[in-house]
Amino acid sequence: MLIIPAVDLRGGKCVRLIQGKADAETVFSDDPVAMAVKWQNKGAQFLHVVDLDGAFTGIQKNLDVVKDIASALNIPVEMGGGIRDQKAVEGVLQAGVQRAILGTSALRDPAFVEAMCREYGGRIAVGIDAKDGMVAIQGWTEVGEKSAVNFAVEMEASGVKTIIYTDIKRDGMLKGPNIEATRKIAEAVQNVQIVASGGVSSLQDIRDLRPLEPLGVTSVIVGKALYTGDIQLEDAISASSDE
Repeated sequence: MLIIPAVDLRGGKCVRLIQGKADAETVFSDDPVAMAVKWQNKGAQFLHVVDLDGAFTGIQKNLDVVKDIASALNIPVEMGGGIRDQKAVEGVLQAGVQRAILGTSALRDPAFVEAMCREYGGRIAVGIDAKDGMVAIQGWTEVGEKSAVNFAVEMEASGVKTIIYTDIKRDGMLKGPNIEATRKIAEAVQNVQIVASGGVSSLQDIRDLRPLEPLGVTSVIVGKALYTGDIQLEDAISASSDE
C-alpha cells in the first residue's frame, strides 16, 4: 500500500485545515517546495497536492507553486482543487502534474469527466469527499443529495481509474479513517484504484486499512499526522508493507 504525503496550499503556504474549514487553518510552512522535497527525501513515492484557494473559489491561485513542486521532485504529483474545465485540466498537466483530480466539476458534469478520461486516460482522477455518506463539493462547503457509493459507480462508468475517497468528518481530526465507508466504496467498483484519505493518525490506522488492499484500496494519503509528528513517514511506509 502506497503512503502519499499531502501538501495543502493556501496563499502560497503549506497549511492544514480541520474538516476542510477555511477558518480552522494551521500554517506549517512558508516554503511548500521545501516541504515536498522533504517528503520525497524521506521515501515518498507519490505526492498529493491540493490548491485550497482553488477548491473554495473555483479559480486556481497556486499553480506556480505547484509547477515549482513538480519540477523539484523526481516522483509523480497529483493535484486537486478548482479544476473545473478543460483549460484548467490542461494547465495542471502542463505544470508537470501527473494526475489531475476532479471534484466539484465531476459531480456537476459527469459528461465532462468522461470527455477528460477519453482525452487523458489515467491522468484523470476523481475526488469523492463525503459527509455522512453524501458527496460534498465547493471546497466541502456544500453537501449534495448523491451518495458517495452511487457516485463512485457513476465515475467508474465514465472511465475513471482512480478515486480519492475522503471522509470530511475525519479530515484533520486525527481520529482515524472511516474504514467501513472506504470498504463500501471499494466494493462498489470493480476496476478502480481507491486512495483512502482523511483522519489517519497512527501507524495502526495504516495497518487497519491494509486488509482493504485486495479490494483495490492501493494507497493512503497522510496529512496532518505527518506535520504534527504523530506519524513519521519512514515508519508509515514500513507499516504499509510489513507483515
